[in-house]
Amino acid sequence: MKEIRDRYDIFLKVCETGNFSRAAEALNYTQSGISQMMAGLEEELGVQLFARIKKGVILTDNGKRLLPYIQEMVNQKDKLRQAAFNINNKVEGKLRIGSFTSVTAMWMPDVIRFFQKNYPQVEVQIFDGNYDEIRDWIIHGQVDCGFLSSIVAFDLKFYPLLEDPLCAVMPKGHPLAGKKCIKLEELLEYPFIIETPGCDNDILHLLEKCTKKPQVSYSFRDDTLIMAFVKNGFGVTVSQDLVMRAFSDGVEVRPLEPESHRTIGLSFARTTNSVVSGVLLDYLQKSLQKYDSSPSGS
Repeated sequence: MKEIRDRYDIFLKVCETGNFSRAAEALNYTQSGISQMMAGLEEELGVQLFARIKKGVILTDNGKRLLPYIQEMVNQKDKLRQAAFNINNKVEGKLRIGSFTSVTAMWMPDVIRFFQKNYPQVEVQIFDGNYDEIRDWIIHGQVDCGFLSSIVAFDLKFYPLLEDPLCAVMPKGHPLAGKKCIKLEELLEYPFIIETPGCDNDILHLLEKCTKKPQVSYSFRDDTLIMAFVKNGFGVTVSQDLVMRAFSDGVEVRPLEPESHRTIGLSFARTTNSVVSGVLLDYLQKSLQKYDSSPSGS
């Protein structure tokens, strides 16, 4: 049975990398070994799963039809193994975390180092997404836990970790840069760069409460793109202090008046909570106690 299970795991890795060689490197196999196992899986299922292209392989139509079933099979296998670890109270197995850009940049390197040092039997996997995607992954068991804002964590277990101030962001030399604090209505006098819906519900919620509507010039889901466009003078934006700690080069940052914030926390499905994800929560609660959440522009 082990060989069959490995075939399905390897199938997903080939899908992820789009290349037998890269999958082999990631899994510490030989390329010929990967190729033989995928050929064996195709023979077992009676369908061609991959088609070769210039730079690797892509899924055939039949492969695409079988992909969700194989994903579910591997997911259930991981859940079974994790349940056994939980019964024995072992901190082992995979820890699948849904995370968004600023948390990944600022917190996850330390999280990974913590597990590598203290629990080397834990494999930390990070799934990068926006609020809507992370929430969906938690509900459907595709991740063990995920970082969310409280505003989208309804019907989930939610453990608050940080009050993250919202702030006004503008290019260097902007007319508003001389002010210590900025009212949202003042900021909205200028072309506005916004995150796409689902990426930052906190900011959208703040804008919906404002009587003045933004003149949206550009919309991106990536913080780095938003900051690049602000830096180059294409507009202003509202962001969060945690984001600005990672991407504040070349822009002006000021607190909003009145103050506004998002509450970042770790979320779990109501029916599950593994031992290893509990270790993550405990680590975060302790390590973030002394976190300085004062706005980076103040």
